Amino acid sequence: MAGPMRGMRGVPAQKAPKGTTKRLLKLLLSDYKKQLIVVAVCLILSAVSGSVGGIFMKNLYEEIELALVDFAAGWSGVITCIALMATTYLINVTATFIYTQIMARVTQGFLKKTREKMFNKMQTLPIRYFDTHTHGNIMSYYTNDIDVLRMLISQTIPALCSSVITLSVVFGTMISFSLWLTLVVLFGVFLMLTVTKKVGGGSAKYFLKMQRSVGKLEGYIEESMSGEKVIKVFNHEDEAIADFDKVNEDWFENAYQAHKYANTLMPILNNIGNMLYVLLAFVGGALLIWFNGREWNLSISSLFATGSITNVLTIPVVISFLNMARQFSGQVSQVSNQINAIAMAQAGAARIFTILDEQPEVDEGYVTLVNATYDENGNLTECDNRTGIWAWKHPHKEDGTITYTLLRGDIVLEEVDFGYVPEKIVLHDISLYARPGQKVAFVGATGAGKTTITNLINRFYDIADGKVRYDGININKIKKADLRRSLGIVLQDTNLFTGTVMENIRYGRLDATDEEVYAAAKLANAHDFISRLPEGYQTMLTSDGANLSQGQRQLLSIARAAVADAPVMILDEATSSIDTRTEALVQKGTDELMKGRTVFVIAHRLSTVQNADVIMVLDHGRIIERGSHADLIAQKGKYYQLYTGAFELE
Repeated sequence: MAGPMRGMRGVPAQKAPKGTTKRLLKLLLSDYKKQLIVVAVCLILSAVSGSVGGIFMKNLYEEIELALVDFAAGWSGVITCIALMATTYLINVTATFIYTQIMARVTQGFLKKTREKMFNKMQTLPIRYFDTHTHGNIMSYYTNDIDVLRMLISQTIPALCSSVITLSVVFGTMISFSLWLTLVVLFGVFLMLTVTKKVGGGSAKYFLKMQRSVGKLEGYIEESMSGEKVIKVFNHEDEAIADFDKVNEDWFENAYQAHKYANTLMPILNNIGNMLYVLLAFVGGALLIWFNGREWNLSISSLFATGSITNVLTIPVVISFLNMARQFSGQVSQVSNQINAIAMAQAGAARIFTILDEQPEVDEGYVTLVNATYDENGNLTECDNRTGIWAWKHPHKEDGTITYTLLRGDIVLEEVDFGYVPEKIVLHDISLYARPGQKVAFVGATGAGKTTITNLINRFYDIADGKVRYDGININKIKKADLRRSLGIVLQDTNLFTGTVMENIRYGRLDATDEEVYAAAKLANAHDFISRLPEGYQTMLTSDGANLSQGQRQLLSIARAAVADAPVMILDEATSSIDTRTEALVQKGTDELMKGRTVFVIAHRLSTVQNADVIMVLDHGRIIERGSHADLIAQKGKYYQLYTGAFELE
């Protein structure tokens, strides 16, 4: 084992596609338009009410100055000003509470729907997708990428909108107070934006890389965990650690660079804001002293009001302006700081859209599998209830008629070529037939193409050339779900799901009764060991049946196939993980299971295929010998060499 993970497959491009954020917002609006309208109104109320403090501060200072001269008149103004401030901030608190509560529901609801869309899409993807993408990387879509979307929707977007509204209100207030002091503020903002462009741009680039590195890291960890026994058996710990260090180092470097820029940005912006505050205080104070109350101050309000410069720069104006300037620069910093969150969200959204945009498994089939019965004339007819008789319902577009073909399990491959990639053909000119009730065995070295043939029968992959017929029907015309419903399969690698033993067996057919589950378990010789479990058929299985032996897990897999009661069975190394004694029991059960069914058997143990009707010997994607066990022994070819030990299977 050279290390669980040498590279990352299926990684998106290094730059988030254009329009990612726009597409995300469009999806958000399509699901929660009404709620977001309410949020927008509350955001505006919250931002505006939280931005007018400078106006109140100026008025309060002026009323206090008046109270020093005329206490009665000034005190009344002070009370009025304080009451208005309290009302305004009460509106701010209420609006903020409402929109944060709504956004909490919107955020979690949107993420829930997104996860559902992703999982539903995964069920439509071809097997090829899962063969070319690490499971850990796919899991990262549901964890890290979803989490950055949560931050974007629940925090970044509201904060950004609030900051933009606040900036607009504060800027309008500042420019109405003093155009000259506002120009000083704009100079400081120009510096802040310049720094943000330089520093924030680098941060965004590395945040994109960091988000993808997380998927790579999780992919490596997932493969290492699933292969931990192999790592220990071959004393591969040091190499695995070294490989992990490489992946971890890549993530560290990207994360370090991203946060180095991000952590540098805010202190710089805050210091620029502080220097701006000092500069404004100096300029405002100097102007107050220099002009000493003369009517020189240029402001937009005075220009619109009188058409001339009449306002006087006063101490309340300067003090209020300083507070607004600090608020303004703080909001600019807040907007600049959101660049990092937006960059991460773009990376996460781009990865999520990558899986949502994957091409689903193509299915142009129109022949379906239906329950059938015979009418009084002996013709097949469709019926709703389960009869134990299945038929292919074949609509003919030419004349609008429908014919029914009895499902018998007659499978024929005619001159089939196949390659996982077009430029590399791995199966060459495969022709074979399996009549109803026949047992066809495939033997050959690893990589000869045995499993690939069965993957073509159930259409996990589509052939490059030739034809595969099922009861005389080209399988391209059969809907994939109906085709696979007619096939029972037992794989070498068993997969058990979290649930009871009963539920795992019933996975083969969800409408199976308890009695049918018991019968299937007995057929697979699994009933005895199930009965000895702590809670029998209600025993909970977790972690892929980790509390069972490999042989017991395989017996459950065989029972699952038995309860499906399919006319065609595929046994892919079904007994390879079972000891000799258990194999004898399983063989007896599978012999019963195979009666009356078309069976394809893939096996390395030649003892399990001697009773096959025909044995196909494959070598490098070609059938080099075929015949019964006796015929092939008589030929003294490759099968004879395998059987007598003159040539060992790889």
